[in-house]
Parts: sequence; C-alpha cells; structure tokens
Amino acid sequence: MTRTRRLLARTPLLLARTRRLFARTRRLLALGLAVTLTAAGLVGAATPAHAANILSNSGFESGSLSGWTCSGGTGSVVTSPVHSGTHALAGAASSSDNARCAQTVTVKPSTAYTLSAWVRGSYVYLGVDGGTSTWTPSATAYTRLSLTFTTTAGQTSVQVYLHGWYGAGTYNADDVELDGPGGGDPPPGLPGQPGTPSLGTVTNSSIALSWTAASGTVTGYRVYEGNTAVATTSGLNATVSGLQACSSHSYTIAAYNSVGESAKSSPVTGTTTGCTDTGLPKHALIGYMHASFANGSGYVRMADIPAAWDIINLSFGEPTSVTSGDIRFNRCPAAECPNVESEADFTAAIRAKQAQGKKVLISIGGQNGQVQLTTTGARDAFVRSVGAIIDRYGLDGLDIDFEGHSLYLNSGDTDFRSPTTPVIVNLIAALKTLKAKYGAKFVLTMAPETFFVQVGYKFYGGAGGGDNRTGSYLPVIHALRDALTVLHVQDYNSGPVTGLDEQWHTMGGADFHIAMTDMVKAGFPVANTGHTFPGLRADQIAFGVPTATSAGNGHTPPAQVQQALNCLVKGQSCGGYTLRGGTSPALRGLMTWSINWDRYFNWEFMNSHEPFLNALP
Repeated sequence: MTRTRRLLARTPLLLARTRRLFARTRRLLALGLAVTLTAAGLVGAATPAHAANILSNSGFESGSLSGWTCSGGTGSVVTSPVHSGTHALAGAASSSDNARCAQTVTVKPSTAYTLSAWVRGSYVYLGVDGGTSTWTPSATAYTRLSLTFTTTAGQTSVQVYLHGWYGAGTYNADDVELDGPGGGDPPPGLPGQPGTPSLGTVTNSSIALSWTAASGTVTGYRVYEGNTAVATTSGLNATVSGLQACSSHSYTIAAYNSVGESAKSSPVTGTTTGCTDTGLPKHALIGYMHASFANGSGYVRMADIPAAWDIINLSFGEPTSVTSGDIRFNRCPAAECPNVESEADFTAAIRAKQAQGKKVLISIGGQNGQVQLTTTGARDAFVRSVGAIIDRYGLDGLDIDFEGHSLYLNSGDTDFRSPTTPVIVNLIAALKTLKAKYGAKFVLTMAPETFFVQVGYKFYGGAGGGDNRTGSYLPVIHALRDALTVLHVQDYNSGPVTGLDEQWHTMGGADFHIAMTDMVKAGFPVANTGHTFPGLRADQIAFGVPTATSAGNGHTPPAQVQQALNCLVKGQSCGGYTLRGGTSPALRGLMTWSINWDRYFNWEFMNSHEPFLNALP
C-alpha cells in the first residue's frame, strides 16, 4: 500500500540489477586432439568436452527460422551481424512485443543441461520456459550468455527461448546450444502416460482419485504428491487418506512395470472439506482504512464506513524499530485528522461493524512499516504486541502487508517448502502462534506486491544472482496456506510480469489481473529451484486495485476490473488468455487501497463493484 502517490517501476530489469551471470570463457567446442602412438601404430581421439547440442538450426544456417517459433512475426534471419557462419537471428522487439523466439526439444528426466547463446543488443534474455533465465543489459558486440538447469522427474521436453525488451529495438542471437542427452524414444516396454486424474469423493481427511489406463503392459500405478508416492494400486483408482481438514493437495499418476516408470500424468488439485466458515460473503469487498494518518484523502470515521465493505483493514501497525518486532498502532492525531473520533467511539463503531457481519483487522507494515523478525526475540515481541492490539479493540484478525525490505531470502535458501532465512522462519512461526491462540475463525489475510509472489516464477531470491527479495512471500503463503483466509496480491505499483503463458503482462487492464490471479490459482514452478508452488483454493484468492489514480500506480477502470472478474469466475471475456487454473466460481473478491480514497472520489469503486460482486454466481 502507499501513503503518497508514487510510481514504482519494479520491472524485471531492476529485479536483476545484480544479476551478472555472464559466462567468462568460450566453451571448448571439441577436443579434436589426435595422439599418434608410434610404438603401437595406433591413433586415439579424445572424448568430446560436452554432450551434443540437441537444438535444431541452432546457428540459423538454414537461412530460415526452421525449428524456431517467434512471437508476432518479429523474428527473421539475417546475414549480418553474425557470430559465426553466415546467418543469425534478428528479433525486432517493439513497444508491444518483446520478440520472443523459442524451440521445444525432448529431454531426459532428472538430467543436467547447459544452455548458451551468443547475443547482441540491449536487454537480451536467454531462458528455459518455467525455469531459470539470464540476460545482458547492453552488448554492443556478441556476448555469450549461459545457464544450467536440471529437468524434473518425469519431464520429457523443455522449451528454450530468447527475447528482447519492449521498445529496446532489435537484438541478434547466434550459435544457440543446449548441451545434454536428447530425450529420444522411451525404453521398449515402458508404459505410456496415464490420463489426467479426476476427483471422486472428498471428505475432511481423504481425496478419492480415478484415471484412465496407460497404454502398454502395466503392473500398477503410483499416486504422487510432488515427488513423493502417497499411494500404490493395481487398479485405476485410489483414495489418499490421513489428510488435514480444509487442506489442498495436487496429485499426478505414473504407471510402472518391470521396465520402469512412465511419465507422470497432468496434475489435479483437490481440497478436503471441513473448512471453517469465517462469516465472509462468497464474494467480498475488502478495503484499507487510513486509521493512523490522513494521506491527503482525509480521515473517515469508522462509523461512517458504508456497510458494503466486508473486510476493513486498519492501517497500519508499525514497529518501534525495523528489527524490534514490537508493533504499535497509533490512531491518527487530531492535528492531522481534525474529525477523528474518540477511542471509545472508534471501539464502539468496530463492534457495530462486527454486529453487521463485517470483519475488522489490524494491518501490519505498509510502505513505511518495515518489519524484519531477525531473531526469536523479535518473533516473540511480534506475537505479544500484535496480540495486544487485537485484544484492545476486539479485532477479528490480522493482515500482513510487508513491503520494501521486510522479507528477503538468504543465498542458498531455494526451497520455499522449508525456508531457512530467519526473517521468513520467524514470521511463519509468529503467524502460526497467533492463529492457534485465536482459533479457527481468526481471519488471516496477506497483501504482497507481485514482486514478492508472481515474479518468483522467473526469479527467486535465494537462488542468487539477483534481488534477494523476489518471490520471498511464497514460503510464508505456503506455510500458512491452510490457515490463510484471503491472499489479495497488489496488482499495482508493479512492473511487467511474466505470466504462465510466457508473455509479459502490464498493470492497468483486465489482462494483468487475469494473468496474475491465474498464477495464484494454478500454481507455478519457482524459478530455477526445481520446486513448484501449488495453487491456492479459489475462496482464498482476491486481487487488489487502487480506487483511483491518486491512490496508486496501476489504477484499472471499473469495466476492465469487471472483465477480469468475468473471466476468472465464469471463463468469459478472457481476451485470448487461457486460464491454466480453470474458472473460479468461489473467487473471494476484490481488495482496494483505499476506503479513504474511495470516499474522496465519491465512492466510485464501491458503487461500481459491490453490486457486481453480489451478482456473480
């Protein structure tokens, strides 16, 4: 959230400002060393220094784009400038197209590969779809980019890509190499891939699955959650039991016989029943109230907030120092907010809202409230002080709005499922403690920026080579996923972000909200870590937009917001985007910064969207 109007340009260019993964030496293409053994009259040859390049037309010497697909007709083959041979790729990046050229090849599962290319131009990227990438900001002469990655278990293909940057002009690429074993055909007698599983009966503690048979000789099937086999059967169905109530799980199926195991099926996600009813409407309107400052929009008394707002986040609780963990909530002083109500009237108005079924939360952090729980002492102070605020006003829960440098990942902390960075570990422990203290009806929400969530698809802080904050909310969201009421990512104050369609999406229109929200619902591979972040339940997901241009960078007109909701909820008006996570009839709703700014602009946001949300199925 912002206290003043600001233009934040957190583009992927800035994400990688320390990302200098340029190769320092040219690969030895072969060791063509012949050694004459005069005594024996024999000639021996050294083994090649690396595996064969498995890309086709890697140097574009065919004089065409054969083997490559370029977006929007932006790719062409030129005879100058080239790195070697007589041809090279030219990608004409424009203001609306980054000239992405890609090739898909077969690979072997659980195998290491090296990808490299010689590139020339401003802001040229080389990467692996759904995995790692590298780039150069400016190469006036051909410069070599290189990266390594390891395929996942069951992975049989990979797409590599090159692209430039919007408006940066034409880039060149040549001698693209993907070194490693080709996938080829599976071993004779290996079973085929089973069909995508379907959900059967779901209870508080179990999920039933069924699937279509794999081709070939099959001994049995294994049900996987991630890389762990959780059930084995000789039939075409299984029930996974012993699960927690109201917990989400993603499963794939593999067939096996004496030859080996097949590729895994596409995944299916199911959620056990038994979720606690927090009293929220199916589609909620969520807003932030400037409770401790005026911010140019004026102060709104709690009693004057219309009943349309279902969750009211009191902004903000802030620490006494960045690392103290001691959170204080100070109401707006009369000198800044002349119409501020008394403490007694404020508390009474909260009770009246709660009697109407509304939820009032304390929001911690904001733009200025940096919170770093670097020690267990800070963790414990956070629990005590936040609990004291909740108890003082009888609040319904807590909103985590950590921005700036509150969260980050130490180098080497690459598994979001088991983080090791103290500021992450201590925050998770603190939130779990507060949830346990206040019980199942405790409302827990989070409002991260895209920088800390969706950008983790391409850049993850702990993996090194870039900004160590990218994706740093992911371990917190994952650890609290079964306690989390609503995640409403701030779809504003954001640079362009790569979606699951491998296209850049820019804030301010329906497309951005569709693509960013779909990532949270579908889940996504986390950069080059080899781990996949599972999607959340639809009822846990909302998205955030500024109420007006004065409230934040990335304001979206009401018609565009409602187009995004129609796509996400009904699958309509998606503008050519394909939902990877499917439609979400239970999508929780909309969040905005802020209630105060909406009042300042005559309640345009509320009047536009509250009736629309109520009319959704």
